[in-house]
Amino acid sequence: MTNGSTKRSANPTREPLGRPRLKIGEGYISGYLSILFGLISLGGVGCFLFPDYLTTPGFREQYPLDLLRGLLLGCLLFSFLFALLSLVLCRTKVLSLIGALTSATAILLGGAGVEIKQFDQPGFFISLDWLILDLLVLALIFIPLELFLPKRLRQSKLHSEWKTDLIYFAIGHLFVQVVAVAVQSPASYFFGGLPLGGLREWTVGLPFLVQLPMALALTDVFQWTIHRLFHAVPYLWRFHAVHHSIRAVDWLAGSRLHFVDIVVTRAFSYTPLYVLGFSTEVFYLYVVVVSLQAVMAHANTRIEFGPLKYLLVTPQYHHWHHSDDPEFFNKNFAIHFPLIDWIMGTYHLPGKEWPESMGLGGVKLPQGYLRQFAYPFFEDPSGAGEEG
Repeated sequence: MTNGSTKRSANPTREPLGRPRLKIGEGYISGYLSILFGLISLGGVGCFLFPDYLTTPGFREQYPLDLLRGLLLGCLLFSFLFALLSLVLCRTKVLSLIGALTSATAILLGGAGVEIKQFDQPGFFISLDWLILDLLVLALIFIPLELFLPKRLRQSKLHSEWKTDLIYFAIGHLFVQVVAVAVQSPASYFFGGLPLGGLREWTVGLPFLVQLPMALALTDVFQWTIHRLFHAVPYLWRFHAVHHSIRAVDWLAGSRLHFVDIVVTRAFSYTPLYVLGFSTEVFYLYVVVVSLQAVMAHANTRIEFGPLKYLLVTPQYHHWHHSDDPEFFNKNFAIHFPLIDWIMGTYHLPGKEWPESMGLGGVKLPQGYLRQFAYPFFEDPSGAGEEG
């Protein structure tokens, strides 16, 4: 059974409320921000202490260290500031205590003045630097955006699965470079013998500002294709259904992707970049752009983006893809450019309307990262039980 025939029922009255929406002045937002900045600070110190194990090789030589130390100092200060604010405003003092202790640990390990320690190049690394920088930038953009300009006012910022979504975010970013390296060798093996020398030379000779939009358009076509297959092929749908189980769609929940989904989709998207010889600089900027736009597309914000919404994928456009109404479920597969959906006949953008509710309707997936990781291997979401 494909996803198109999955038993779902649109429920326009259902809202993914979870906990009551956090309000400014209660101290909870300050407490969680203190913990966030504390963890970012601690991770940043770790990257200085163990760069060979915790940072991305392609990024190491490009980092402006003075700027990064300034950011680290700023994160430490914000962590303590928000901890103090939470301590004053919040009835519970646990959040402020955790934030302050996390930042204090980062300071004890060296703080913003920590020295860089070098080690022999290991055989394995994780991209903690990419996770930290991405989380910091995205949080600074989208937390205020969703706090002050939300589309769904009743949607809680800390719904019942936000911790699970944070794990998805971390895993998806920690191994982004590992997947990229793992894809490069198979791509060269299977497609390296194709007579594309002239095309590769032509691509390499193009200016950076021409290569980048070409890379975005090309990868969007490939990603549209694999995205469509994840919906159409029953076994692939098992894995992609994890992503569509999101009921409280926001900037963080957009990272809820099964690891199989991540690897297959990125492999399919990265391959043409390797085969056609796009520059390393274009590849890394593509990774940045796709991460930013994928998060933006899921954000809970009422900004409509004016005429840009017809040129670029926006929250309104992508939220229709997450609608639990089967009539709109197989629409809007593009990641960057709606034009691809328009050409393929899967375009849907009805004026200023937004979907009433999102998710898989009556289909219920287990909660928690490990349960959701195992679920597709043993269960078919098309035959899952109804929610109670």
